[in-house]
Amino acid sequence: MTQTPILLVLLLALTSAAYYFGCKRAFRVADGKIRKLHSLPGYYGLYVALWAALPALLILCAWLLFQGSIITRMVVSSLPDAIQQLGPDRLNLVVNDIRNLVSGNIVSGEPDAIMLAAADYYRGLLSVSRNMLFAIVLVVAGLSGWYGYSKIRVQHRARNGVESIINWLLVACSTVAILTTVGIVLSVLFESIRFFQSVPITEFLFGLEWSPQIALRADQAGSSGAFGAVPLFAGTLLITFIAMTVAVPIGLMSALYLAEYASARVRAIAKPLLEVLAGIPTVVYGFFAALTVAPFIRESGGFLGLDVASESALAAGLVMGMMIIPFVSSLSDDVINAVPQSLREGAYGMGATSSETIRRVILPAALPGIVGAILLAVSRAIGETMIVVMAAGLASNLTANPLEAVTTVTVQIVTLLVGDQEFDSPKTLAAFALGLVLFVVTLALNFVALYIVRKYREQYD
Repeated sequence: MTQTPILLVLLLALTSAAYYFGCKRAFRVADGKIRKLHSLPGYYGLYVALWAALPALLILCAWLLFQGSIITRMVVSSLPDAIQQLGPDRLNLVVNDIRNLVSGNIVSGEPDAIMLAAADYYRGLLSVSRNMLFAIVLVVAGLSGWYGYSKIRVQHRARNGVESIINWLLVACSTVAILTTVGIVLSVLFESIRFFQSVPITEFLFGLEWSPQIALRADQAGSSGAFGAVPLFAGTLLITFIAMTVAVPIGLMSALYLAEYASARVRAIAKPLLEVLAGIPTVVYGFFAALTVAPFIRESGGFLGLDVASESALAAGLVMGMMIIPFVSSLSDDVINAVPQSLREGAYGMGATSSETIRRVILPAALPGIVGAILLAVSRAIGETMIVVMAAGLASNLTANPLEAVTTVTVQIVTLLVGDQEFDSPKTLAAFALGLVLFVVTLALNFVALYIVRKYREQYD
């Protein structure tokens, strides 16, 4: 795919040239008098540029989307009948070996003459496809750009055309987002239904033992498996509770200070510094939790005579709370600043102090928005994975002791889907059931939070 960046650069250059010549033609057809044009010259240039770019980009995306499957089918059809009649799994392995030969990666075995010939054929088809794509995209960009260029007239409604194209682009992007969401939900739902056909939903939701190890074949030794997810739910709630115990007070107090007490200069410095925490990757938080916080908690507990696990819910919850602080602080700060200034002035006029105004006027007025921010932060904490993997461990313990190792729903999803898996066993399908539960819980929290925030905005807008 080394030609694709070059093709995109050339397409960008053609689009820029189309914009320039579109503007020039608009000036020329109007004899240099912009008032004669229906739209500003920039709209004419943008109209030509969109005509030059969009058809070519559509062809490029469609070509790259279907190129691999078409070439694979052509290569498979050229293989001997004995290979074509293999089962889907073994045939996929053969195709992967051919692709690895083409890309220079390691193959599963010593390639024979048939594999080498198929790799050469694949390489040739790929080269032809790339060259054809290069030529077709540039030709289409040139022809469609010329069509848009030829449409420019004094009374041509370029602005209307540009706005219509942009409107359709927005509709298309929204449709893709909606269809993607629907596809994710349906895929998780269908796989969860397959899981519940093997494991009763009551056992999954109310069982107290989680041990998803199960034999994949009749000749394989293994446990019968236990799929009670209550320990996972308990671990998720425990770590989330610890995280919110840290994030809510600190985040809310930080928001109150920045909104009500800090000067403009201090706010301009402190708020960006606080929000830097939101830009740190979660894996960095995980390293900090595993290498610094967890050992500190273990050593402190040993000094006090407590039995602290090397990986504990407390370490994961504390670091997760630190990560969520800017989330709570930023949203709460926006909500507090949205409280009408007239309420503050009325309280001051009645003789209230700053602290009394905050406690009796600002916080009650901003409470719905703050509650919405906290619920959104809870959904963020429930979906966190890396910190829990590195600091809380993988043990599915049903405990309320924060000094013990626990696991969460997201960690188990990652664990169940690591490596080569058979997607027809309850062990693997359990990940989809956990994902469905997580999706429903976070969706409900988001709905509640948005409802509260919407009610707050309707009250003060």
